[in-house]
Amino acid sequence: MVFFFALIGAAVIWDSLRVGMQWGSDGPEPGYFPFYIGVLLLLGAAKVLTDVVRQWNKDDMTDSFATHEEIGMVLKMFMPTVVYVAVIFMLGLYVASAIFIAAFMRWQGKYSYLKSTLVGVAVPCVLFALFEVWFLLPLPKGPLEAMFGY
Repeated sequence: MVFFFALIGAAVIWDSLRVGMQWGSDGPEPGYFPFYIGVLLLLGAAKVLTDVVRQWNKDDMTDSFATHEEIGMVLKMFMPTVVYVAVIFMLGLYVASAIFIAAFMRWQGKYSYLKSTLVGVAVPCVLFALFEVWFLLPLPKGPLEAMFGY
């Protein structure tokens, strides 16, 4: 991942040099600010890389990244999220979010069915009003919203 950020930083610097990164008579050229962002990306990647190498020299490398229990906890959050994203394409964002929030509240939070359902329905309704009605920003819809003409 460090090399990815270093590569992005180098590409930004290269392109900034190509389009011009000097301060012109009428202000900064198009690559002026991106050049410094690329430099920061490269410096950050170099810092992370040196920290990792120093840590490798200190460690005996017998510690694992995560235990089986910790990986299991991550998967308990990751797998339902993957299913949620897939369901968005079938049912739309609002219905999928209502199901996801209510199910997660019940499963992980051990909230009552009533409270989980109320929050699960209320949050997507508020988000619908915010994005669709007030900001006029359409989000992915499913068959239920299509029935209501949205």
